[in-house]
Amino acid sequence: MITALFLLLGTHGVGTLDDDLPSCMDSPAICAAAMSAAIEAASAAEPSGEPEDCTDPQAQQEMNRCAYQDFESADAALNEEWATTVAAMKAADAEIDRQYDQQPGHYETLLEGQRAWLKYRDAQCLMESFEARGGSMQPMLENFCKTYMTELRIQQLRLMTAGPE
Repeated sequence: MITALFLLLGTHGVGTLDDDLPSCMDSPAICAAAMSAAIEAASAAEPSGEPEDCTDPQAQQEMNRCAYQDFESADAALNEEWATTVAAMKAADAEIDRQYDQQPGHYETLLEGQRAWLKYRDAQCLMESFEARGGSMQPMLENFCKTYMTELRIQQLRLMTAGPE
């Protein structure tokens, strides 16, 4: 779909794409219709804002939406735990005597680790979804993985602020 939009917007001619294809400059009406169709197709592929009844999904599209909802829920929980952990790390940073300790702070290090973890999670889960590469269940597999890894990360963040047991 993105390739079609690039073609219509006149950015063709890269790789094996044909330079003789029409662009939006050549036929604005066709461009508008194609862009409208592309936007409609993209919105149909994305989960709607309404929650899916996930008690017993039967069709693959329902299973995909339910897996996405599970991931969204885990991601929201991660964001809540993140705020708690950030506050704790910033409080720990305030206790550091910078006259003697020039190492990176707790928060700075946490943030760097979180950014790396997000990249890792997304790449790992995409790779795991390739078990059904191009198939209708690929999004479900990716979201199952992202949910699982996100729940593990929540536990890791909680342990950072739990203190000694």
